[in-house]
Amino acid sequence: MKFGKEFPLQAVPEWREAYMNYNYLKTLLEEILIFRQRQTSSHVNQKPKPSRSLKRKVSLFRAFSGLTNSSSPSKYKEDEVIIVSATQLADEEQGGSECQSYQTSFLRSSEEGGDLELVFFRGLDHEFNKVTRFYKTKVEEAVKQAQELNVQMDALIALRIKVNDPIEVIQQSKEHKMASLDVLNRVKINATTETPRSTVRSVFNSLNMDLNYNKNELKEAQGKLKQAFLEFHEKLRFLKNYAFLNQLAFSKIMKKYDKITSRNASDAYLQMVDESYLSQSDEVAKLIERVEAVFIKHFCNGDRQRGMNTLRPKSKREKHRVTFFVGCFFGCSLALIGAIVRSIHARDLLQGEGQTKYMNTIFPLYSLFGFLVLHMLMYAGNVYFWTRYRVNYSFIFGFKQGTELGFKQVLLLSFGLSVLILAAVLANLEMEMDPDTQNYKTLTELLPLGLVIVVVLIAICPFNIMYRTNRFFFLVCVWHCICAPLYLVTLPDFFLADQFTSQVQLLRNVEFYACYYGWGDFKKRDAATCNNSNVYKVLSIVIAVVPYWIRVLQCIRRFCEGRDSTQAMNGLKYLSTIAAVVSRALYSQNRGTPLRIIAASTSGVATIFSTYWDIVMDWGLLCRNSENPWLRDKLILPSRSIYFITMVLNVILRLAWMQTVLDFHEAPFLHRNALIAIIACLEIIRRGIWNFFRLENEHLNNVGKFRAVKTVPLPFSYEDEYKNL
Repeated sequence: MKFGKEFPLQAVPEWREAYMNYNYLKTLLEEILIFRQRQTSSHVNQKPKPSRSLKRKVSLFRAFSGLTNSSSPSKYKEDEVIIVSATQLADEEQGGSECQSYQTSFLRSSEEGGDLELVFFRGLDHEFNKVTRFYKTKVEEAVKQAQELNVQMDALIALRIKVNDPIEVIQQSKEHKMASLDVLNRVKINATTETPRSTVRSVFNSLNMDLNYNKNELKEAQGKLKQAFLEFHEKLRFLKNYAFLNQLAFSKIMKKYDKITSRNASDAYLQMVDESYLSQSDEVAKLIERVEAVFIKHFCNGDRQRGMNTLRPKSKREKHRVTFFVGCFFGCSLALIGAIVRSIHARDLLQGEGQTKYMNTIFPLYSLFGFLVLHMLMYAGNVYFWTRYRVNYSFIFGFKQGTELGFKQVLLLSFGLSVLILAAVLANLEMEMDPDTQNYKTLTELLPLGLVIVVVLIAICPFNIMYRTNRFFFLVCVWHCICAPLYLVTLPDFFLADQFTSQVQLLRNVEFYACYYGWGDFKKRDAATCNNSNVYKVLSIVIAVVPYWIRVLQCIRRFCEGRDSTQAMNGLKYLSTIAAVVSRALYSQNRGTPLRIIAASTSGVATIFSTYWDIVMDWGLLCRNSENPWLRDKLILPSRSIYFITMVLNVILRLAWMQTVLDFHEAPFLHRNALIAIIACLEIIRRGIWNFFRLENEHLNNVGKFRAVKTVPLPFSYEDEYKNL
């Protein structure tokens, strides 16, 4: 792979604006190459005139060096192409600190085409100064962070001594030099409100708590510091890679310049690069060694192999068997669909009473899995495009490095589940078609329930199979959503809650499962008890409201923590949606003109509010004065038209959902449950499209702030006098 394509692939996505703009400099060199080719072609048919080169003419007047001088001849000054000088400037971005700025003087600007080369070196200097300033800023940040971690480690070691065995420690301190326990008198615990217990405690107490010297306190502090060291080490590796890649990029571009212009300017410029802060600074390498030593000693009990595996996890390998099973399950799914269609046609289930009975009972039971598989397929598509366009979804979601699922793994789960579902559907049909088993209708009705049990058991399976890390990550996020607003709201939590708002019909199907099997309707395949129950109807409204109410609580929590008025407006958006959902549900149960007007008005307001929020706030589009009119300054997708098409599609899909629930249009050739399922699928598709642009906007915000590693809250706070020591 050429360096121009490999360079952005190895760069840290959030720092891409700070890297050398290799493609821009390459474009300038291409202009120089085109100019020289034109000059060559214009003189190819002209007879060359005898001329004496400047090099030969000047050499006639050079001082005589003698015949006995055995040293190698020095480089002639007239062969010099550039002179690179460095000046000390006060960098306002670094608080007025001194930084070096490099400027290249091009000595051949008077030659034909020299103006193009002058532009190239000006661009080259700009890129190098940009890279050097950024690198120095990040190194200074890392040094300050290392000092902070030093003080934190002093407190942790003192707390560890105090908690484990203070009497023995006092006895041993007479024989060995032990860490001072005086630091504990100057620190307090930072009680972050991340759990229900800490949230409730923070309501009555200050966030800075006195030390209690217990093991739980020690365990929590040690866990936070361990995570802080992991993130700090990752940042240092990013910096090391940043310096290496940029040095390589400047070397490549200068060699390309020499090749195009037939000059020898790379030696002088690369010598400056080698002598600059970018190459000479060794703070990052030293910090990496110290961090690794501290981490291995204090967090891995001196086990270097375990410590290095934790600090530098191996990259995930692409397994060919995953691709094989994806294709295998996909083929099996198609075959099972064909078999189901043939079975339905043979039983003539689309005609007569059989259709009504199946659509009212069996269809809701299995459509639940259809919604789930479709959402997983949309997520697989999201992962594919996030990976293709370098959206760092793994960092944004906070996945443990190397555990994130690629799109093939998600497809494997999706098609594997679809095979299981379709096989159950076919078995259900075949068991009734077989004369020997058609009397066991109760047994056939239990197949969907058995399938639900299997899926739930797989999700909560404690064994290290079937992507356990990802399953537990998902379950933790689900639990945080259920317990909102007691847990600290992170992006995965509210992102998942937004997914639930697009799966209202799936949640209603879960309610149908509870009613159908709980009240025994499955024994006679009749959902009349559920459909005619007032309690069931009320719970149906409550279940539809729950996902939006979770988002309201999350917005309240985020507003209380950050005092961000945007979160208050976001909460109002979900409240308007709740009003629309309740009014639509009441209208569907009790038809009437007043309810129809209320449902239409509330749904219209909620749709306008939500559509505006999707496009402007979540996607960051409709910026009037941006570089891309009515979009945003930075775009990831190559075509701007995709953004406009997506905005229109978002509006259409939202309106389609509103119209169907309000029964503005009835489809006589489709059963009502089938029509509801189709519109529910359209909402899932809309959510899948929303997911890509929502994370794209989040990624660009991280890029704008050069945020490439997570900020981990530290366990201790200090008095100012001690912190400044």
